[in-house]
Amino acid sequence: MPRTHLYSRPAPAWKAGLLGLTTALSLAACGGGSGSNNLALVAAAGSGSGTTPPTATGGSTPPTTPGTNAGHSGPKVLLVQVDGMTYAVLRQVQAAGALTSLRAAPAWTGGIAGTPSAQPTTTGPAFATLLTGTWARHGVAFDSADQRIDTARTPTLIAQLRQRTQPFALQTGVVTSSPVAASLGADPAAAAAIDQRVDCNGDDACVTTRTRQLIEAGLDLTVAEYGAPARAATDGLGSAGYRASITATAAAVQQLLDTIARRQANDPKEDWLVLLTADHGLDAFGSATGSQSLDDKTSFIASNKALPSLPAVNDAPPADIATLLQAAAATDIAPTVLQHLGMLPALEQRGYDGIALQAGTAVRQLRAVAGADKASLVLSWTLAGNTQLPVKVYRDGTLIATLPAASTRYTDNIQAAADGLYGYRYTVVAGDSATGVQAQIAYVKPALLATTLVQGLAAYYPLNALPTADALAASTMAPWASDAAAGSLVSDDPFVAPYKGKALRVDSTIKNASGMSGYRLLQGTDVATDNSVTAFTLGFWLRTDASCSQGVSNGGTVIGNKNYTTGANAGLAIGLFGGCEIRFNVGAGGSRADSNGYKLSAGQWAYVAVVIDKANLRMTGYVLDPALGTQTGNATLTSTLVAQLGGLKNGIGLNEDGTGLYYQRETSSPRGAMDFDDVAIWRRALTADEIASMFKAAQPLSTLPR
Repeated sequence: MPRTHLYSRPAPAWKAGLLGLTTALSLAACGGGSGSNNLALVAAAGSGSGTTPPTATGGSTPPTTPGTNAGHSGPKVLLVQVDGMTYAVLRQVQAAGALTSLRAAPAWTGGIAGTPSAQPTTTGPAFATLLTGTWARHGVAFDSADQRIDTARTPTLIAQLRQRTQPFALQTGVVTSSPVAASLGADPAAAAAIDQRVDCNGDDACVTTRTRQLIEAGLDLTVAEYGAPARAATDGLGSAGYRASITATAAAVQQLLDTIARRQANDPKEDWLVLLTADHGLDAFGSATGSQSLDDKTSFIASNKALPSLPAVNDAPPADIATLLQAAAATDIAPTVLQHLGMLPALEQRGYDGIALQAGTAVRQLRAVAGADKASLVLSWTLAGNTQLPVKVYRDGTLIATLPAASTRYTDNIQAAADGLYGYRYTVVAGDSATGVQAQIAYVKPALLATTLVQGLAAYYPLNALPTADALAASTMAPWASDAAAGSLVSDDPFVAPYKGKALRVDSTIKNASGMSGYRLLQGTDVATDNSVTAFTLGFWLRTDASCSQGVSNGGTVIGNKNYTTGANAGLAIGLFGGCEIRFNVGAGGSRADSNGYKLSAGQWAYVAVVIDKANLRMTGYVLDPALGTQTGNATLTSTLVAQLGGLKNGIGLNEDGTGLYYQRETSSPRGAMDFDDVAIWRRALTADEIASMFKAAQPLSTLPR
């Protein structure tokens, strides 16, 4: 019986459009093109000789009959990436009867916010992840055409295939639509490993034509990228143009599947793995913002084979990022391809941030965070599938621990000669599964608090109990709204034993009827407005949630005594922005001074301080992070800015601004929880060494004699 093509029953109008577009594309694929030597190139690609034919551009006439294997039988892979197709849209396409031979599941991209793996959810870095099986260390950070993969650290899966020459060389091809993806393939270090590289320059019909040629030529790996849906999505995901583009792309992908089916019918020894994916998600407006939002991070993996470690097949899109991170990752695709082609390195030698989805054990969500002692790295991961096997941990390729079956945590005590920023590569192996993570620690040797920190102390909150109390009885701290107590205590504070205590969680999702949330600190005498105070310091321990969800482009307020709708308003604020960035700001009702670019590790305790030197007209910011080290910078103030430091003179908001209504006004800044500890104000400028001692010692100020 002939293969049913897309539909076997009457279809509604948009389904009929898909069928019509399928027919149209089938006819168009038989048309001509501009490359006069393309058929010769295809023949050379299928010869199995290992030679590298010249690169071709544009479409051409494909073979008129399905060819038998021109090189060798065995495993082969087609990897299709559709820029602009979302998981929700793929589910709609499949519900309408298209691409139903593929098992689809949600997946995630973009790395993990606030860690070294984090990268923009845009085509450049996302496509590089598909080619390398790694997150940000592949070196591609933006979508500009001059980006290049750092092949010295992260060789592409295509380069891995090039290493095999016996009993035959593996042949590869890459067909791209977008200029960004084409530029990554054009990089000399990457292009040297590609036998057929085709830049279709935005013509998706060319992508279909040329990909079919490469399939017919018997290449072992063919990578195809479609870009039309992403271009159409800019008119909105509900637009007729976007729906038409998705319909056409689904029909085009089905042509590729049909071509493979005909090959396999002619040569049953061919074993094809087909993977369909999208490089990133889209927001509600059809844009790729590059953010770590749920919509932007949600992608998918669809396969023609049942893959044991591909969870959530046919499940609804995840409702939150925590659920999404339990799904497969974009980094799983490269090792899955290599596993099918028999080229995956030994477990302990794998350099990928994902796993081969054929594995019976799934090691996922591997993370490495610096311990509170600043001298250890705490690894954690999840296990699924067969968990009754020992777990092995490798650091930089050397086995450092063999753990009992089902273990999901390990602490690696670092021994370094001196304080500094150190990086390590960890691989966790369980059964037939291995995944890795790049870790970083700002290592410090044991240290003591500077005893001078008691000098000039104006307010101090140990935050070990509720209601909060100033140890100096010089100020008060309480929720902005008495009818919305937004605070709770958490036991995992930033301090090392035996100094462990509690910390204050301020949750701005808890608000009163008018939307007021957060905490407010009221000083008896405000150091910002007291003319006898020539300098002051505000310092505290801070921890975001695990995904730094309040770090968005519009910014969330960490602390502020001003209306933070704009940084130009009078007063002082510290904001949390996209990429888990901290920004320090002073305004004067029109003018402003800013010190930006400080990064936090999401979900980890960091020490944050700002020193305002009124006399010398300078603001100095500090962020001391356990993975990123010490970051500091300055901004020049003016006498006008200094005169307006008191802001609204209504207290300092925590996880709020000086109105208590920031999140009510700025609805694009999400509410959420921030953790605070050891909040202190000094009537002087602390030195860099004093601030560093608080971070290094990881001891509360309450341990100092007064």
